[in-house]
Amino acid sequence: MGIFTQDEPEVAEVFDQRRPSNVEAMNMQHRKSVSNKGLTGASALTVKQSILPISLVTVLFFLWGFAYGLLDVLNAKFQNSLNITAAKAGGLQGAYFGAYLIGPPTYSGWIVRKFGYRWTFITGLCIYGVGALMFWPSAVYRSFGGFCGSLFIVGSGLSTLETSANPFIATCGPPRLSEFRLELSQSFQAIGSVMAPLLASRVFFKETDPSDLSSVQWTYLGIAAFVFLLAVVFFFSPIPEVTDADMALQAEQCAGLTGFVDKPLRRQYKLFFGVAAQFCYVGAQVGVAAQFIKYSVESAKISDAAASDRYAIGQGLFAIGRFAAAGLMMVAKPRWVLMIFMTGVMIFIAAAMGAEGEAGVAMLSIVLFFESCVFPTIFTLAIRGLGRHTKRGSSWIVASVSGGALFPSLTGLVADHKGYHIAMCVPLVGFFVAFAFPIYLNTLCARELDGFRDTKIGYRDEDGTIGDVRHEETRRASVQHGEMEKGVLAAYEEKVL
Repeated sequence: MGIFTQDEPEVAEVFDQRRPSNVEAMNMQHRKSVSNKGLTGASALTVKQSILPISLVTVLFFLWGFAYGLLDVLNAKFQNSLNITAAKAGGLQGAYFGAYLIGPPTYSGWIVRKFGYRWTFITGLCIYGVGALMFWPSAVYRSFGGFCGSLFIVGSGLSTLETSANPFIATCGPPRLSEFRLELSQSFQAIGSVMAPLLASRVFFKETDPSDLSSVQWTYLGIAAFVFLLAVVFFFSPIPEVTDADMALQAEQCAGLTGFVDKPLRRQYKLFFGVAAQFCYVGAQVGVAAQFIKYSVESAKISDAAASDRYAIGQGLFAIGRFAAAGLMMVAKPRWVLMIFMTGVMIFIAAAMGAEGEAGVAMLSIVLFFESCVFPTIFTLAIRGLGRHTKRGSSWIVASVSGGALFPSLTGLVADHKGYHIAMCVPLVGFFVAFAFPIYLNTLCARELDGFRDTKIGYRDEDGTIGDVRHEETRRASVQHGEMEKGVLAAYEEKVL
């Protein structure tokens, strides 16, 4: 369904169509669905036009940041209340992130290409809500398998949301700000990840019996009510549609700066490398997060509650790193920022393996700081220049989040036998593979990436919005008017002489 059907437009189809303006793109935002092969005018949205829809979608980033933050706390709680090993507890990550392997390349990717971003948002929220409701019977029967199944449904909903939200943020607005927009929006995801463990330790699971899981029921019931309400909000929200046809047009408009040449999907090598890098990076990141609390207990000889507080500090550094990276991208090239942050990850994960006590916890916390910008930056740089393949390529990168299903169990397995310090060698291997991607970008893809950063599409000049059809019509009229004036002047001079 989602893998084999041809939903992308051909380049000839794009240029044979009437080109709507960006004003029309905003006026069409309440349509039920938009053909992925049709132009909407959204390829040249301005910053002002994109602020409201991006703000609405940013709420979704906070939502799954909160879900992800709760996941790591639940991992440690299940280990204690159900008396299971670290490797088995990694099954929670396996269920959650395993959903990413199935949804984005199949039904989620098909929905976003067939019906557009709005309906993909609504579908993802509804699936998420159903998964959250399933936690109630799972807690009643104290079923670890039930919790894994519930998390799989939650992961299916969140993977559907990510299949639409990430490319929407990356493409809704001037292309030169793509990395900045996604980095800034995902900063609020990091805030959700910070708030979740704090609320879990101070509110949800405060003064409860370690074996009592009833608080889990009420926590996810509240989440379910919230996401169903949010689905209603998105039904009525102003969401412009950015189609693959719009992205094909934008890529062609940038060709003078980027050297863009339309290629079939099988020749998009930067995309394939980005998928592999993202798979290994996310797996390594989740491996670190899943074992952070237990690593802190082992290293600093502190209680689980104190270790949860250390984890909250690490997540706070993660959020600060996201905002810092977003600001840095306004003055530095995103490919440089990615290289710097990945270098920091490599240095401090190695240091965390050798350091003991609070120093080891500090090293692992700094790893979280440098992890902050990696996912959104790999995402945006990998889909740069995909043109008519943007939505399908984006769904593949979201599917690579499934790396989070593999690495935590492997890390936990090593931890059960060798301890949590030695177990960090598993994330180190994943980070090493991901580290090769910014090296590739900075050596072989510099011109293309810098060209997109230099384009002025979506910005205004004296003739209107650059890249918009009305801008081209105005400039064409100005040129014709100038040529007419020159012709009249030449005729007058000839008559006088």
